[in-house]
Amino acid sequence: MKPSNDTSFFGHPGGLRTLFFTEMWERMSYYGMRALLVLFMTASLQTQGLGFTVATAGAIYGLYTGAVYFLGLPGGWLADRLIGGKNAVWYGGIIIFAGHVVLAIDLQNLFFVGLILVASGTGLLKPNISAMVGQQYGDDDGRRDSGYALYYMGINIGSLIAYLVTGYLQENWGWHYAFGAAAIGMAIGLIQYYFSNRSLSADSVAPANPYQGAAKQRAWMGVWAVVALATVVIVLAHMGTIVIEPVALAQQVAVVFTAIFFLYFGFIYFKGQLSDNEKKRMWALFLVCVASACFWSGFEQAGSSLNLFAQNYTDRVLESTSLLTSWFGMDAIPTVWFQLSNSLFIIILSPFFAALWINLAKRMIDPSYTIKCAIGIVIMASGFLVMFMASQYAAQGLKVAPMWLVTTYFLHTVGELCLSPVALSAVSKLSPKRFAGQMMGVFVLTYSIGNIIAGLLSGNFDPENVEQMPDLYLQIALFSIAIAIVIGLMSFKSRFWEKAGIEEKA
Repeated sequence: MKPSNDTSFFGHPGGLRTLFFTEMWERMSYYGMRALLVLFMTASLQTQGLGFTVATAGAIYGLYTGAVYFLGLPGGWLADRLIGGKNAVWYGGIIIFAGHVVLAIDLQNLFFVGLILVASGTGLLKPNISAMVGQQYGDDDGRRDSGYALYYMGINIGSLIAYLVTGYLQENWGWHYAFGAAAIGMAIGLIQYYFSNRSLSADSVAPANPYQGAAKQRAWMGVWAVVALATVVIVLAHMGTIVIEPVALAQQVAVVFTAIFFLYFGFIYFKGQLSDNEKKRMWALFLVCVASACFWSGFEQAGSSLNLFAQNYTDRVLESTSLLTSWFGMDAIPTVWFQLSNSLFIIILSPFFAALWINLAKRMIDPSYTIKCAIGIVIMASGFLVMFMASQYAAQGLKVAPMWLVTTYFLHTVGELCLSPVALSAVSKLSPKRFAGQMMGVFVLTYSIGNIIAGLLSGNFDPENVEQMPDLYLQIALFSIAIAIVIGLMSFKSRFWEKAGIEEKA
């Protein structure tokens, strides 16, 4: 790919502007709806909710967020083989928009149809728009890393807008307006994408490795067969012909995803004709994947159990003299607003962590990938120790101060910045080159596994049984710390962690 001389977007190619704003509005719609899911599902029928139990709501939440990442695998395949990244983002956005519209129109009767549409569209859009960012640059363009940093900023701006808007609308106008705001956000993203996508690189348009002739026809037949089968299942489930028990389904899906991870990882390790050096690096990568799944199973409590804690046990009442009360007539902090802490902290702390690893390396202090991941898990676990203390007050019938949750989100964000970018870097550097794309797909499975486990765990945090919460938070913290210690100890095993002829540490 030839280098681009385009510097029209803060020194970056104009195509990045298109992708920046498309992803910003898509993330606004995704995080806005995600923040509302558990609250809506557990709300009583009298308040226009679904009246689900916490266990059922948590399982559905886990299945939904896990499916979003899992569906990125077929979404990437469709773009690479059949329709190209540009079309994948466009059609994915349309499907997402349709899902949000369905939710806004009829939440009670079409809730699961809307969820499936949003998850499917996100699986088509999300992996391909991320890949397209890199395609805007030449192979030796030094702006690539800073371009991804700018793109990541768009994600967090979108999530900030999501929490502010949907949180306010849900508290003051109702569920339909809050879910409708997500549809409007995606519509804005689609409009700007339609009018500005001509600035995208040519590499973003055509499929990277397209099928030809009969192979292409067979692939399309397979795609439409899957779509038809999924449609039939959805219709039968909606009619009540098929009865699905969410908790049992989430447990089964977690087992299936984990089995797929081990089978695929093992196939590459044992049948991929790897050298001894590559096998040593694969061992390091395996522990990074384990760390990732464990981390996200704790981190993703944000939209479920921590969200319910904010709603039921946090003192959200505003003083009559506060700006929010005098300007907007609000008498309480919207529950969803606590989740925007993560986005704010990421925006503030990201430059600090980018500089931290560089400065440590200059001083010959360069922790291995696995040690950094272990540190991230320990810091995330410390957030649950904060919740252990906060929930003890809640168990006594007291409302706790908002700073307990804010502190937890701060620690979780620090843990995320220690683990998430490091894990992605580990996958790119430790994977055997000829399996790089497949290993990234296997790694994405750890997000799905972590999200489903998070949903199952959150089902134990029933507000009606607040006396159990301290022990549950403590168990998550201690288990996470134990996993981190095991990973840290194993990283010192030289037989797994030799440099293997490369300068990067495993």
